[in-house]
Amino acid sequence: MKPRLLQHGRLPEHTEARLAEHFDVHPLWAESDAAAYLAQHGGEFVAMTTRAATGVDAAMLAALPNLRVISSFGVGLDKLDLDTARARGIAVGYTPDVLNDCVADTAFALLMDAARQVSAADRYVRRGEWLKGPYPLTTRVSGKRLGIVGMGRIGRVIAKRSSGFDMGVRYFGRKAQEGVPYGFEPSLQALAEWADFLVIAASGGPETRHLVSADVLKALGPQGYLINIARGTVVDEAALVDALTHKRIAGAGLDVFEHEPKVPEALFALDNVVLLPHVASGTHETRAAMAGLVFDNLQSFFATGAVLKSAV
Repeated sequence: MKPRLLQHGRLPEHTEARLAEHFDVHPLWAESDAAAYLAQHGGEFVAMTTRAATGVDAAMLAALPNLRVISSFGVGLDKLDLDTARARGIAVGYTPDVLNDCVADTAFALLMDAARQVSAADRYVRRGEWLKGPYPLTTRVSGKRLGIVGMGRIGRVIAKRSSGFDMGVRYFGRKAQEGVPYGFEPSLQALAEWADFLVIAASGGPETRHLVSADVLKALGPQGYLINIARGTVVDEAALVDALTHKRIAGAGLDVFEHEPKVPEALFALDNVVLLPHVASGTHETRAAMAGLVFDNLQSFFATGAVLKSAV
């Protein structure tokens, strides 16, 4: 018999087809009352897929008493109850590494756009304003100072990208990283004071909630730019909106938001912020690789007892 698998959230079509070949899959989103369904059938499932944005909370895990493995589409772990999974011996697979390049590319796309105002200048042309006069001067990127919050897999690729722009790099994190050739700054506020561009590449979750506070934004200052491709919760969004509105920082490039897909309407009218709908990893190549790893983590677990990329 095929292992019974609960699918919590849609996956790419070809991945769903592969899962159906090897597992007895039930789509949870098809249930009008998911809690009632799990109360009756939760004990049937030994495997589960989910997405980083969807996660699995303690209540759902309690309704799945025989669950042995979770395979998550994404790298964010803040919505996965890892403590409970660890305590119960549930393997948790996720999809790191395969999205590093595209997320780093998006970080630099936002950085370039925020500084050189590519999107704002495009709107300027479309409105016919070029006929009235030249576009205002913007900010140079090459040779500037890049501060990175979180020197993990993605942070390191962002730092590598910066070498093509001859940028100085320093970083902030829980501790200095071995083998990293960039300066470690133990104070986030001091890093913000030093940096021209502050890029957020830290994990989400309670430990980093509002890590980028009003004081950090004040330290970044009216010539500084904030780029966030991590999690919206890492930034105090109300403080950021205030800083952008009153030009206490020069600008921002945001792929993530605290209550996404809801975005503060106050940002819509501002030309000093670039807004993306959480698409940093959203390329055909990367999403295919992520989906493949979701499947491979499950296959590995049932063949060897361990996922390929473990989050616990």
